[in-house]
Amino acid sequence: MQIRCVAIDDEPLALKQIGAYIEKTPFLELAALCNSAIDALEFISSDKADLVFVDINMPDLNGMDFVKSLKEKPGIIFTTAYSEYALDGFKVDAIDYLLKPIGYNDFLRAVNKAKLLLGNIEQNRDTAKASSDHLFVKSEYKIMRIELSDIKYIESMHEYVRIHLANEKPVMTLLSMKTIEEQLPKEKFMRVHRSYIVNKEKIKVVERNRIIFDNNVYIPVSDQYKTVFQEFINRNFLI
Repeated sequence: MQIRCVAIDDEPLALKQIGAYIEKTPFLELAALCNSAIDALEFISSDKADLVFVDINMPDLNGMDFVKSLKEKPGIIFTTAYSEYALDGFKVDAIDYLLKPIGYNDFLRAVNKAKLLLGNIEQNRDTAKASSDHLFVKSEYKIMRIELSDIKYIESMHEYVRIHLANEKPVMTLLSMKTIEEQLPKEKFMRVHRSYIVNKEKIKVVERNRIIFDNNVYIPVSDQYKTVFQEFINRNFLI
């Protein structure tokens, strides 16, 4: 597995060092070196990045806000000279945190951790293939068959998704929302929020831009998906 990497740092020497470490590591591929988060956003919007090394303390757009702005997050490893940022880094689900000056041993430890996590995600992506009526996902070291008709909604849990079922406990699997959305039939499922996909056939009550499921579960419909959702309601609305 080759991991495409982007490094972001406004300090030229630090950026050059990370680039050299990436090129030195056999399973890493250097895709881009960016001296600002804004340049990195432009690159990632049009090209693939599996893993991003990003400095936290940068002008214009800092590393933390950069990560929060990403709709589909690659693996993130923060680099910084300030140890007090470590906790904030893990709050946005960073894979690891490297304190400058960065030695190659610490770099290698972090990227091996990323390789394991990203490899598991890739393996689960290959497993989660949906047919017309079911899909298979890997959960707790088991491969489980899930009937599409049993799915109520799917909830993003950062690197994981939680699949909520009608009559069984939820199933957690290491997948991105984008991956599972691509596998589900669009005639049956709809993305209504960056964190939620719903089964259209399970929608019973809609109130104030929220879908209400049993047990007082409220699924918000975000502005990004509101138009498509309203079109679905209108097509099935009796006057």
